[in-house]
Amino acid sequence: MSENKAELLVGGVVLAAAAGFFAYLVNATGISGTTAGSYELTASFRSVQGIAVGTDVKMAGVKVGTITSLDLNPTTFRADARFTVKDNLELPDDSAILVSSEGLLGGNFIEIVPGGSPFNLEPGGEIEDTQGAVGLISLLMKFVAASSGEAEE
Repeated sequence: MSENKAELLVGGVVLAAAAGFFAYLVNATGISGTTAGSYELTASFRSVQGIAVGTDVKMAGVKVGTITSLDLNPTTFRADARFTVKDNLELPDDSAILVSSEGLLGGNFIEIVPGGSPFNLEPGGEIEDTQGAVGLISLLMKFVAASSGEAEE
């Protein structure tokens, strides 16, 4: 009888630990699916290389939202992104949004640069001033081309 109690106790501890890990996973990655305390905005990018659903949306280095969907627009051939932003954050309607990198080896994220307009974006609104991802190879090619052009002069 004491073996059954011990097995039940160990099984309960294992289940509690698994539930704790799952709760931590949901909280740490933001995959809970709830958008309580936030509203959704959209933007259309030339390139979202390195960005995926769940990628952070930051302002001044602070996470203020998350990418919720990415789709290719068949009419404009641009990447349409939907993302959430915290409710307490009122963005001017002339704000810009761009794909930024955390460094040479870091990942990419979406950065919002606030504008100066007295009018704010409404929930469901679109940020029109966008800048897509810049590939490292194309950046190096531009640098090499500029350097070789200076050497010839």
